[in-house]
Amino acid sequence: MNKDKKIAIVPGSFDPITFGHLDIIKRAATDHDKVYLAVMINPHKNYMFTMLQRERIAKVAVSDMDKVEVISSEGMLWALARELGAVSIVKGYRNQTDLAYEKDMAEYNSKYYPEAKTLLYKADESLCTVSSSLVREKISSGEALDGMLPENVIKEINKIIDEQ
Repeated sequence: MNKDKKIAIVPGSFDPITFGHLDIIKRAATDHDKVYLAVMINPHKNYMFTMLQRERIAKVAVSDMDKVEVISSEGMLWALARELGAVSIVKGYRNQTDLAYEKDMAEYNSKYYPEAKTLLYKADESLCTVSSSLVREKISSGEALDGMLPENVIKEINKIIDEQ
């Protein structure tokens, strides 16, 4: 691992990844030499897509971003940050509820791995209404996903659905 590289982790469930997530990832990439998009497990969530499918969708979504590498982990975020030598954990938030939650998580991660500072990026106003939950609802009801996900991601999701 190169100690001179400024490494960030953008963690999340990404079930599935949206334009909002991609905006945060792109912003993280402008501030860091390397960005790990970490597909994680939240035991309190029920997923539409498996971890492997979420990772596959994320890889398609960031295929044009040279600095970004998609990984997955079922462990603790602070431990992953330490393992990768990350200096930043980058999270996005849409509203005050998200912000309060992310601040609590930042405090927790800092307690165990203070070397990685949590950076909280406010979501672009035009993307604040887009959420993975809404995307999953639209997928379940067969509605169009245009404007919520890149076209290549929509195609990958459709492939996964067809495979099931």
